[in-house]
Amino acid sequence: MSRYNVRENEAKWQSAWADRNSFAVSADPARPKYFVLEMFPYPSGRIHMGHVRNYTIGDVIARYKRAKGFNVLHPMGWDAFGLPAENAALERNVHPGKWTYENIATMRGQLQSMGLAIDWDREIATCRPEYYRHEQKMFLDFLKAGLAYRKESWVNWDPVDNTVLANEQVVDGRGWRTGALVEKRKLSQWFLKITHFADDLLSALATLDRWPEKVRIMQENWIGKSTGLRFRFQLTAPEGVPANVFQGEPEVEVFTTRPDTLFGASFVGISPNHPIAQALAEKNPAVAEFIADCNRVGTSEEAIETAEKKGFDTGITAEHPFVPGWKLPVYIANFVLMEYGTGAIFGCPAHDQRDLDFARKYGLKVTPVVVPEGEDPATFDVGGEAYTGPGVLRNSQFLDGMEVEAAKQAAGEKVEAMGRGQRTTIYRLRDWGVSRQRYWGCPIPVIHCPSCGVVPVPEDQLPITLPEDVTFDQPGNPLARHPTWKHVDCPSCGTAATRETDTFDTFIESSWYFLRFASPRVEDQAFNREEAAYWLPVDQYIGGIEHAVLHLLYARFWTRALSHCGYTDLKEPFAGLFTQGMVTHATYQDADGKWLLPSDVDTVEGKAVQREGGGPVTVGPIIKMSKSKKNVVDPAHIIDTYGADAARLFMLSDSPPDRDLEWTEAGIDGAWRFINRLWRLVTEPSVALPAAGTAIPSELSPLATDARRMVHKTVAAIGEDLERFRFNKAVARIRELANALEKLDAKAKAGEHAGDGAVLREGLEVLVRLIGPMMPHLAEELWSVLGHDTLLVDSVWPVADAALATEDTATVAVQVNGKLRATLHLPKDIAKEEAEALALAEPNVQRALEGKPVRKVIVVPNRVINVVV
Repeated sequence: MSRYNVRENEAKWQSAWADRNSFAVSADPARPKYFVLEMFPYPSGRIHMGHVRNYTIGDVIARYKRAKGFNVLHPMGWDAFGLPAENAALERNVHPGKWTYENIATMRGQLQSMGLAIDWDREIATCRPEYYRHEQKMFLDFLKAGLAYRKESWVNWDPVDNTVLANEQVVDGRGWRTGALVEKRKLSQWFLKITHFADDLLSALATLDRWPEKVRIMQENWIGKSTGLRFRFQLTAPEGVPANVFQGEPEVEVFTTRPDTLFGASFVGISPNHPIAQALAEKNPAVAEFIADCNRVGTSEEAIETAEKKGFDTGITAEHPFVPGWKLPVYIANFVLMEYGTGAIFGCPAHDQRDLDFARKYGLKVTPVVVPEGEDPATFDVGGEAYTGPGVLRNSQFLDGMEVEAAKQAAGEKVEAMGRGQRTTIYRLRDWGVSRQRYWGCPIPVIHCPSCGVVPVPEDQLPITLPEDVTFDQPGNPLARHPTWKHVDCPSCGTAATRETDTFDTFIESSWYFLRFASPRVEDQAFNREEAAYWLPVDQYIGGIEHAVLHLLYARFWTRALSHCGYTDLKEPFAGLFTQGMVTHATYQDADGKWLLPSDVDTVEGKAVQREGGGPVTVGPIIKMSKSKKNVVDPAHIIDTYGADAARLFMLSDSPPDRDLEWTEAGIDGAWRFINRLWRLVTEPSVALPAAGTAIPSELSPLATDARRMVHKTVAAIGEDLERFRFNKAVARIRELANALEKLDAKAKAGEHAGDGAVLREGLEVLVRLIGPMMPHLAEELWSVLGHDTLLVDSVWPVADAALATEDTATVAVQVNGKLRATLHLPKDIAKEEAEALALAEPNVQRALEGKPVRKVIVVPNRVINVVV
């Protein structure tokens, strides 16, 4: 048996596609377009198995849509700015640019070895000035439109990367990249006004019907629309607290979504960064130390939820708005966020878990004011868990007897009538802080003049590029300590001034790169408007669920901001979104607990041992491939050993693409064996195949008829599978079709039926075309073997013959006293009497009857006929 020459053939066909520029495209209004895009990679130096899965999924869709007649744009770029390059500069004494461009070259070659149908003429790298000059211009336009501004604010500070993080980049109180506990600092920062579009970003989620529901829910929760009441408590300070602590009227404004629970209030809480708290800290060292302690704790809502609730009693009291003389203590509380609402709350412990934990800790009163149905108001109480469900108001004066929603309405109306506040809507979403204290990023195009203030860099001076002669011999931003780069003359008045030394958050580059792909070589604008109108939105976007809030929300905002500034009419950048699962592998440790690579481990007599020395190995859980746990498999080694098609096939066949996939040696071996089965099926048929295009005879054997039906049913089914991302089902159908054609091939060897060879050729040609998107190199080689001079990649997708693809017959088992005696192919829904007659006429059934009388015949339509004697 021959063996498929994977190295020779994959290199040959990749060269052929490149020579013919097979995947280069241009806008063509006469043709339907399809823009498929995988989230572009960071050039870390090597691709990993997650890349292989992600780009295989996108490539299958791109090749399939191309065969279906679409003008397919499938580009590639590099998300090339970022702190890892600076860390590499520190560790390796190499310039971040050199490190980045070398990594891009390496990864480009690795991705090209996968045989991806990518238009490499459109390749971009976000660290190139010809790219980021346009985002500098966009920022200046946002500044003119009021969508960008600078202010001093409390920010999330990553002490390892020495930079600010956006709220979305803080995960469980830690930096999203370093895992370091985030601190609070007060800095002057640049912000983008994402909140300007909060309501639109929220409402438009309903139009994204080709996005996973879980992603839409995550964005909805992050935007966090809340309708409630904003009102003011009158404050009284004890003796010794200066009046100027209040910076005006002695009052504090709070926001609540539960005004119905006001009669259950037991304290007022203010954020450690609230102006009142900050003013107290100036006079009281104990307050200052408490605030400093709060700012050392994680800043995310998740971290605050799980952290111990702490407070500092200021001695200030707040008067209840409905009950004169009812005084509530005012605490500085570590769980109150300055970024949400007004930075102040009232605490109702009976009906909010954080408030309850706080009240129990400090011995504050807990008064239930919402009583669930069926409970006695006189005895209802809460223990360790707050009651947050529906009910009827009690202990609440004019609200008693009302249900929750009616009580919210009545309490809001009362406060408004008193002139103490108003009902309003707020959002959890905060403006996007985009200043980063690092070198390897896009320079922010503004100049700070002592006379003129902040001055935008004139557009004819863009791009502002990074200086090459920087040093990384100490932590922090090299731009801030560069001897000359930051020193410039003010473009407005000509006096000595300084450049902004912060650079942009790298999520800015990924917020518009999909637009650049529409016309990546145009120089005088970010993208050609007509080309962008043709290609956008992205029809199918593919990437990880971890970007649900960060990248995807920022890209939606940036697209709206561009539309607001007249760049485009596009509103939503991604019409369809698919989030693939992770690639996982078992973990291995030696006797000392040291992590081992899968390539360091062998299996001997069912036990895992070290390949070198045979030492014992502990097999750990199957988790996402991780460099730190060493449970990684090198894609380059797999492609070099088995070929790209085998790696692609395994990625597609082992599990649904939205679920995690466990990488196994058995799985990749199985994919390689199947590739060789297909190779032999096409290259070593039992009979000489008729010429391509030979007509199918009208008279066929039953086996050939069944094979043709299988061929056309498979075409119809796989098309539907690919449209719905059911790649594992499509691969299973390919295997079934291969089995059917092998069966026909074995029968055709006898030469009994003249039409078998023609049907076999038809089936093999269809099979090769169906595997084209999945195993493109093998498919091209087999297409050539079948005698075609044209490339398979330029062939159209096969069309199923409706008459053959439709199931108009049923395979019916015929039993005698429950034992199978025959199988019939009967017209679907045949009359019961006809089915009985045909079953009884079968010779095997007659022999089984042995002349005995038939007592009855049970017919299960289209499935079973049971003859009872």
